[in-house]
Amino acid sequence: MDRLRTLLDKVDERVGDGIERVLCAHHERRLRRLGWGDVLEPHGNGDRFHAHAPVRAGNQMEVLVDGEEALPAIEDAIRNAKSSVHIANWHASPDFRLTREPGTPTLRDLLASTAQRGVAVRLLLWAGPPVPAFQPTRRLVRAQQKRFTAHTGVRCVLDARERTMHCHHEKLVVVDDTTAFVGGVDFTALEGDRHDSAEHPPTRPICWHDLMTRIRGPVVADVANHFRQRWQEVAGEVLPVPSPPPPSGASNVQLLRTIPDKTYDFAPNGEFTVLDGYLRALRSAKRLVYLENQFLWSPEITDVLLDKLRDPPDDRFRVVLLLPRKPSNGADTTRGQLSRLLEADDGNRRLLAVTISTHDGHDSAPVYVHAKLGIVDDEWMTIGSANLNEHSLFNDTEVNVATDDRKLIHTTRLRLWSEHLRRPVTDLDTDPADVVDDLWRPIAEEQARRERAGEPRTHRLTLLPDVSRRAGRLQGPLRGLLVDG
Repeated sequence: MDRLRTLLDKVDERVGDGIERVLCAHHERRLRRLGWGDVLEPHGNGDRFHAHAPVRAGNQMEVLVDGEEALPAIEDAIRNAKSSVHIANWHASPDFRLTREPGTPTLRDLLASTAQRGVAVRLLLWAGPPVPAFQPTRRLVRAQQKRFTAHTGVRCVLDARERTMHCHHEKLVVVDDTTAFVGGVDFTALEGDRHDSAEHPPTRPICWHDLMTRIRGPVVADVANHFRQRWQEVAGEVLPVPSPPPPSGASNVQLLRTIPDKTYDFAPNGEFTVLDGYLRALRSAKRLVYLENQFLWSPEITDVLLDKLRDPPDDRFRVVLLLPRKPSNGADTTRGQLSRLLEADDGNRRLLAVTISTHDGHDSAPVYVHAKLGIVDDEWMTIGSANLNEHSLFNDTEVNVATDDRKLIHTTRLRLWSEHLRRPVTDLDTDPADVVDDLWRPIAEEQARRERAGEPRTHRLTLLPDVSRRAGRLQGPLRGLLVDG
């Protein structure tokens, strides 16, 4: 039986690899046809920013970790809006409350009271899948649209221009064209509880790790203009071109987007700067790649990491991946990509793939990793709505921001590592390779050993399970080819 299983695994692996090559070739043909072929070409100059998307200087960028930090900041900005509140989201629920303080209004009531003050409130949501195969269904979205707009003065428009089997996935808020929030937080309890803190108490329905950014400065005009472009085509309302706000800080920030081709007149050939940004940054990596993401399916992303692991740019090069134990769609976490990376690492222990849960001494629960973060060498960072899969890099609408503000990046990484490792920042502010080798890996391996032995876990960090062999190598690439269209 073991020999038969090994044979089937080999067949699965080889057929999967073949389909993956077909998938990558399909992506390459598509991008070249659209004039985006250079995104897939290696660039030897190490430039992490490219003219495909302008880089704006003079911005203040803050990273808001988990819903406890992000949602109150957004609510405060909406409450203090003077002229406009523009929201684009995958889904928003009228009865969602941005905070759980006593007397906190629902999102509908918050937006209604804002509109009644004379502020223009515009809400742009995905219309839901054409076939009610998964949430949010179009029937649900239409019903909630009516609740947002009835007797409120709020304009809520549904965008049904998605590619087949894809969606409008971005999560952004623009207030008065002077402050923007970009990240991964949805305004709904659908599929998970967005109200969570760095403590991730196991009493919550679903513990939820996520990130948002708050930005002030000239790049806000790029975020506002993105909303304007989509709104004008879907709602038929012409909005003025936003003027860049004055400088507000010292950060360079670049807006990155995925806009599929043949979706909007303002970008008939699409835009793929999220993919471009990730590939440029990962190719330039010398010491550290740290990724937090809901999925790791993209062969284009994985191929760059494979090359780095096979021929590391530095002996202390490390890759740390933080992923959910099980993604929301129930599929294999990485569709076999992680096993390819482990094989390329070949026992050199440069790669570490982990997940997190939460404990209070008695109860435990998984923490769903919904964040979409990339950090390279503490010199480049992106945060937004884009997952590392075919959906987000080629087919959904997505918005990320990227920066090279080293102080902000370093501080953000230490904050996140402190949250996950349960150690003070002062213990972690040293060579990242030492922290990975001396803390991340021993903790994760010990917790995985405890789990296998049926012993109680004592830490939230553990190895990502079931990735030691090339599982799902056929299923993953085949699904990717089917959904890419």
